[in-house]
Amino acid sequence: MSSTHIPRVIATQAALDFISMLRQMHGPLMFFQSGGCCDGSAPQCYSVGEFNVSTTDVYLGDLDGAKFYIGSDQFEYWKHTQLIIDVVDGNGGMFALDNGTGKRFLTRSRLFTDQENRQLAEAANLILIG
Repeated sequence: MSSTHIPRVIATQAALDFISMLRQMHGPLMFFQSGGCCDGSAPQCYSVGEFNVSTTDVYLGDLDGAKFYIGSDQFEYWKHTQLIIDVVDGNGGMFALDNGTGKRFLTRSRLFTDQENRQLAEAANLILIG
């Protein structure tokens, strides 16, 4: 088995810069990948403590120190993809910190390769066993 870590979520430099700006304004941040009808591709950014993560939500990783979660149903749909968080012009989600800035986060994705899927499955098995 390869010891290479395959991140399930990454961010573009533009998104990292935007995260930094929001952190300066609002303090520590976290993300939740929306599964709603209107914002299904929009990750929602919140101040830590302003969004309650449930026991069924899946932690995907950190974006510059900001934890990133996704609902379990959404994870099942997207588990074979790497989420790529970007920033584009527009309005953010109604309750998200990017709302009113003229920019919003956007999730793009790419399918994991067969080898990456095998590595992710092996890593999950180690977590379950260990």
